[in-house]
Amino acid sequence: METKKWVVDMVDNLSTSCPQIKEAAQLLRENEVVAFPTETVYGLGGNATSTEAVDKIFKAKGRPSDNPLIVHIADEEQLKDLVTDITETAKKLIDLYWPGPLTLILPAKVGAVSESVTAGLSTVAVRMPDHPVALALLKETGLPLAAPSANLSGKPSPTSANHVWNDLCGRIAGLVDGGVTGVGVESTVVDCTEEIPIVLRPGGITKEQIVQAVGKVGMDPALQKQDETPKSPGMKYTHYAPNAPLFIVKGSTSFLQTLVDVEMKEGKRVGILATDETVNNYRANVKLSCGSRTNLSTVANRLYEALRGFDEAELDLIYSESFSTVGIGEAIMNRLEKAAGHQIIVEK
Repeated sequence: METKKWVVDMVDNLSTSCPQIKEAAQLLRENEVVAFPTETVYGLGGNATSTEAVDKIFKAKGRPSDNPLIVHIADEEQLKDLVTDITETAKKLIDLYWPGPLTLILPAKVGAVSESVTAGLSTVAVRMPDHPVALALLKETGLPLAAPSANLSGKPSPTSANHVWNDLCGRIAGLVDGGVTGVGVESTVVDCTEEIPIVLRPGGITKEQIVQAVGKVGMDPALQKQDETPKSPGMKYTHYAPNAPLFIVKGSTSFLQTLVDVEMKEGKRVGILATDETVNNYRANVKLSCGSRTNLSTVANRLYEALRGFDEAELDLIYSESFSTVGIGEAIMNRLEKAAGHQIIVEK
């Protein structure tokens, strides 16, 4: 399959009159799949009302079909077409954080989207992205778009068009290049069907922000389990993983270095994922920083780029520093733990 690529300059007055947007939107209306940037990561979009289009998303990614997809919309009017009820909690969160990196789980209208989108559940995950290219594309298509991350299933999510091209060229109809994404980790997913909202996936909107908006908030225990039917995208199967096995180290820099030294003495090629503050203190075959420990938003922004960077070095294993779970750190550790298959080494 030929994959078309369009470069779009993100100017303030970007509109649906942009010819690149028009061409990409036409492919989406024809039930083809097209990758596009959002403020979190690049998404792989397809007509959410078409099982044909949604099946193409799963096929391109190699993604298991029992994992639900997030539906992206351009305005709140579209939400009314997709759900039977917008709870008071949902309304508060929409007012504060839409458009933005927040996905809400709400009761789905029967037949509003393909059953392949909801994975047979009675709920649907919906968000309004905060990105001019994504919004222009959504408005031009006039469709709700199912859009998981635009990468091969299990690999680190794409934060640049280059990442998408490397994974999916020849597997999808098109790619809209809108530059590097901002947040760097996927949206927060909140189940608003319960009396107390439940965070199903930490992300760009922190738990602290949600608590401030609506009061009491729960965390789904399934975040630590991988054998249940997922209500949220990204909760099942290994995600975000580099080619080499990844281990998270909770301990001092000297402890982490000792682990590396043991492996290197055995002739193994070892990588270290660290921060700006510590990366130069280590000895390893490859050392990459994913941002500053004093500003974890930079770590979120650069995490997937760093994880992908290790794949070029043909390593035997990778050790990663760990992070605080306050604020955006919760999303960072969630993604790292998934990438590592929950392989964690703790200094005693």
